[in-house]
Amino acid sequence: MSVDAPDYKATLNLPRTDFPMRAGLPKREPDWLARWARIGVYDQLREKAALAGTGEDQEGRKPFTLHDGPPYANGHLHIGHALNKTLKDMVVRSHQMMGFDARYVPGWDCHGLPIEWKIEEAYRARGRDKDAVDVVEFRRECRDFAAGWVDVQRAEFERLGITGNWADPYLTMDFHAEAAIAGEFQKFLMAGLVYQGSKPVMWSPVEKTALAEAEVEYHDRQTDAIWVAFPVIHAHSDLYEHETSYTFEEETQEARADIVAAAENRERQLLAARVLIWTTTPWTIPQNRAICFSPDVAYGLYEVTGTPEECWAEVGQTYLVADALAEATLSAGRLEPSMWRRLRAVQTEELAALRCAHPLRGADGAGGEWDYDVPLFPGDHVTDDAGTGFVHTAPSHGDDDYQIGLKHGLPMTYNVEADGTLRAGLPFFGGEAIIRPNGKPGGANKAVIDKLVATGALLARARITISDAHSWRSKAPVIRLNRPQWFAAIDRAVGDGQDEYGETVRARALTSIDELVTWTPKTGRNRLYSMIENRPDWVLSRQRAWGVPLTCFTKVGAKADDPDFLLRDPAVNARIVEAFEAEGADAWYVPGAKARFLGEDHDPGEWEQVFDILDVWFDSGSTHAFVLRDRPDGTADGIADVYLEGTDQHRGWFHSSMLQGCGTKGRAPYRAVVTHGFTLDAKGVKMSKSLGNIIAPQEVVDQYGADILRLWVAQVDYTADHRIGPEILKGVTDGYRRLRNTMRFMLGSMTDDTPVDPLEMPELERWVLHRLSELDESVRRHYAAFDFAAVWQAIFQFATIDLSAFYLDIRKDALYCDGDTPRRRAARTVLRLLHERLTTWLAPILPFTMEEVWLEAHPGEDSSVHLQDFPAPRPGWRDDALAARWTRIRAVRRAVTGALETARQDKVIGSSLEAAPVVHVDAETATLLSEVNFDDICIVSGVTVTDAAAPADAYRSEELAGVAVVFREAEGGKCQRCWKILPDVGLHGHDGVCARCDAALSEEPAQMDAP
Repeated sequence: MSVDAPDYKATLNLPRTDFPMRAGLPKREPDWLARWARIGVYDQLREKAALAGTGEDQEGRKPFTLHDGPPYANGHLHIGHALNKTLKDMVVRSHQMMGFDARYVPGWDCHGLPIEWKIEEAYRARGRDKDAVDVVEFRRECRDFAAGWVDVQRAEFERLGITGNWADPYLTMDFHAEAAIAGEFQKFLMAGLVYQGSKPVMWSPVEKTALAEAEVEYHDRQTDAIWVAFPVIHAHSDLYEHETSYTFEEETQEARADIVAAAENRERQLLAARVLIWTTTPWTIPQNRAICFSPDVAYGLYEVTGTPEECWAEVGQTYLVADALAEATLSAGRLEPSMWRRLRAVQTEELAALRCAHPLRGADGAGGEWDYDVPLFPGDHVTDDAGTGFVHTAPSHGDDDYQIGLKHGLPMTYNVEADGTLRAGLPFFGGEAIIRPNGKPGGANKAVIDKLVATGALLARARITISDAHSWRSKAPVIRLNRPQWFAAIDRAVGDGQDEYGETVRARALTSIDELVTWTPKTGRNRLYSMIENRPDWVLSRQRAWGVPLTCFTKVGAKADDPDFLLRDPAVNARIVEAFEAEGADAWYVPGAKARFLGEDHDPGEWEQVFDILDVWFDSGSTHAFVLRDRPDGTADGIADVYLEGTDQHRGWFHSSMLQGCGTKGRAPYRAVVTHGFTLDAKGVKMSKSLGNIIAPQEVVDQYGADILRLWVAQVDYTADHRIGPEILKGVTDGYRRLRNTMRFMLGSMTDDTPVDPLEMPELERWVLHRLSELDESVRRHYAAFDFAAVWQAIFQFATIDLSAFYLDIRKDALYCDGDTPRRRAARTVLRLLHERLTTWLAPILPFTMEEVWLEAHPGEDSSVHLQDFPAPRPGWRDDALAARWTRIRAVRRAVTGALETARQDKVIGSSLEAAPVVHVDAETATLLSEVNFDDICIVSGVTVTDAAAPADAYRSEELAGVAVVFREAEGGKCQRCWKILPDVGLHGHDGVCARCDAALSEEPAQMDAP
């Protein structure tokens, strides 16, 4: 080549694109959001669906509805919100692009304690008394507060790229929603499922209301454990009657006398004994009504034979306790093993005959409050794992206790007020708080313990740590408290004629779980089934102000079990719903509401208006009615295709929606349930402000962009708990950058020219089309199964391994250096097809980036990738035989690459184009390789394929037996344009180039790519 040879770089067809290498997502994403709003992408998709099927031979788009579980409108979004809404968005977008009319109506839960509590906090900060404020005014403040946060959260959700009907979301505080919720409650009422009962519920003394299980979380806290002695006052068992009535025929009267004396002695022993119980709630002792034991536990009578200093036990006292727990129990009372002895075993029949005195019975000043017997009953809940083997039973304060009380007719006690204080008239303890308004322990425990010490009833006390129920809102402990509440019976026949799946709410729910709903992951089925199978009746009432009231009336003077206790009048119900539709649920609270709704058919003086509000889970559980059933963008049958929420919603929204739907629709209001786990920090620790490990979605978006956060969501196994942190996000960003670079190369090299027929393409391009056909099937299958991690991995592996590291690596030479050759046109056609598919397949995951990539190739004011469907594979692309050939070709290529890498490490070559290796294979493989340009595939300047035996020192493939490679340097000159080393370089019209490059340089300028 002469010194005046031209610089051929300008003649290369290098990639040309304005698509930037750096994404700049935080700054650029808001522009895409504004663009989508301007062109109305979501509305265009609905119009597209409406027009589908209107022409001849066209099929309409099948509706697909993901029903949004409403978050509370009371604060900024956390990372769990971001994960949840992004998953939903991927479901909606992917189904839309798979040919559905995918609708998404976002919603908010606006009633209930979380919002009301915020208003109360503001009141307390200003020294204002909530109870002194008009209830309608208070409710309006709650409404305004919720509305403000709806706007804030809506903007935060939209910033994440969530598509949906943001202009018209659903709010549970909308007037129509409140009317629909009241109507759904009235269906329960008219079906006879609503009743007023008195049983223990989770009660928050701080918030002064009952709580649902879903509103309770468990935390460790310290409390007082006490061992209390109940003196036995009756012990005559049928067992003794049987023994002493035995008829002696041959035996002596002396023998009979011995048996009678033994029975009487055993009875005297028990009459002198005390039954020991153990409890971690000393404040419940004044409410004790019984003691439970287990027939499956071995019990004994133990005598104190000695005592240390500072011991509440006395020598000679005897105690009944489970044998397995005797040592631990007596040790708690500071009694060493040498200070007690076991007198004898005590049989179940003896225990069942016992009656004890309450430990406060006869105390000076008690006024006879506790002058009743305490019986012993068998209980399945009693074990000898901890405690004493005897369980203190207060039917007003525990589920098991309540069931025992119900079974044996024990009276309920009402010693605890709504604020968690013991009633004023209770001797010794009146006015003492169990939980103070600040959530800290009150003086009730101490007062009870002190009195038990004074009466000699306490054996021991200890300070222990337990896991106990707390309100998830106030974080204060809750108690089990029996107060009159409203319940929905789930085991009564509904009687609405919708009995295809069962006659009761529970039966319908269990059938729905097994027959009508699919579960992702499948373990969700077991969790909800177990909860529904074992749950008690639904506690509907809350003693709060902000919500939809229980729109019912009770008969003055009637008892709760009287047939006419509840008013069931369709005309009254209709007036209530009509008023709520026009004025909202505030209409229930304005003066004259009772007379207005009762109308002329009922005397207001004969009826009481109920002012409890509905459990907020009934609100959200009813959303299917006013969203899916009532809205124009709802569903024809009022059933959602999928509900998607966190795993905690098995006891929350999944649960309440199931119960509510089974009560009013006869079945679950959803066909599929998808559940995600919780987001932890990088170390697997739950995020909390106190630990300083919170990662807010807004911070991630500001630093990286929403697409990076979305890509993190797509990569995690959301069905389990998962992690996020700076290093994890850095890894996500690296993967994004690799994909972006691949897309950038494609944009710079593809063409708008007339496409090449796949049948006329080289095998390498046809192999890519085969892979696209395979990938299309995989992508659709995984999107349909909500497996976004599998979608991302399939596409990313294809883009980085099949494309970047193989196909594009090979075809760069033809794309850069060929003239207008068939293979270059074929490659550019394939790049266009790749672009169409990769951008649409990834649009549900990376909506911002894929819009940018799409518009580079499809500019236009109304153009958007989100208006596209996934393009279907074209006939003839799938070629399994071709794929099998290329599996072997790629394996041989990897052997060549390995040999070249060895030469590069030995510094024999720098570039693979300096090599022209000899490849030893079997005859069949040699024929196969001769049918393709194997030198191009290996990116070498030449290659010799032979079926001759390889020399001993040849490089051999560990992956593919029978393949060996001998390195040889390429011979000839280096082409100054393509850099291949070939014998013909310099022998053509253009100086210093090979024949291929000379032909390209000889083409007309118009045939070359424009700069």
